[in-house]
Amino acid sequence: MPTFAYAGRTRAGETVSRERAGDAAANTKGKAGKRVAAKNLAVFTRQFSVMIDAGLPLVQCLDILGAQETDKNFSAVILWKVIPTFVSLFSGLGAELPVPTRVVIALSENLVRRFPFLLVLGGAAVYGFRLCYGTGTGRRMVDGILLKMPVLGPIVRKIAVARFCRTLGTLVSSGVPTLDGLEITAKAAGNAVVENAVMLTRKGIERRKTVSASLKETGVFPPMVTQMIGVGEATGALDTMLAKIADFYEDEVDTAVAGLLTLLEPIMIALLGAIVAGILIAMYLPIFDLISKLT
Repeated sequence: MPTFAYAGRTRAGETVSRERAGDAAANTKGKAGKRVAAKNLAVFTRQFSVMIDAGLPLVQCLDILGAQETDKNFSAVILWKVIPTFVSLFSGLGAELPVPTRVVIALSENLVRRFPFLLVLGGAAVYGFRLCYGTGTGRRMVDGILLKMPVLGPIVRKIAVARFCRTLGTLVSSGVPTLDGLEITAKAAGNAVVENAVMLTRKGIERRKTVSASLKETGVFPPMVTQMIGVGEATGALDTMLAKIADFYEDEVDTAVAGLLTLLEPIMIALLGAIVAGILIAMYLPIFDLISKLT
């Protein structure tokens, strides 16, 4: 008969280390099998009650109860090991499972069964995305979607504007002609939509338009950028104005990224907590029902 061992700390701070014996018979068919399954459930509930009284966390309790024998001494992931153990326990007793429990069990079974397929599908999706992004049309489509996204879009646009102004300002201050500077800046833009807008601006300058007017026609750059560039052109300090715009938008990007990270951290914690709590609640619902029937 295998032995189930557990250790932990009580609410008073006292270290607890105990063992429980349980029947590992796997055949649950017929009356004898159901008696064995009922005995296993009684052992399970005793272990569960003692561990909860000892102050062990719920996840650690599930991990311990998911083990088959102490000489194996391994820890398993909930969806891969613990839930299948619960499934065999519930099926052996013929328990009526609630809907949340059936959903979690279905997710666990599908994850284990289809993991190789999902792995291959994920690799194929990444490879297909890289092929699509490698084409001009695919790159423009993806970059256009990035610029239109609700939260990420403004940050991507600010990064592109800061990079454009910083690069062009450095080239102009170094004595590079504006047309050549725009061509170099377009290649270093990092975004296909911005690159196309810069090249359209270059064509507008070739038709004797100003930089600010050509940028405004593209509709990609914010109005403040085109107005400040127009002031720089009028005063003969285009490179200085471009550097100031770059400084402003770099600060804006830093602030936006810091705010986004501050917002994402509690959201991710809450999301992960909700997922774990949902799994635990779904698996405990039939356990509590069976415990109430036994008592």
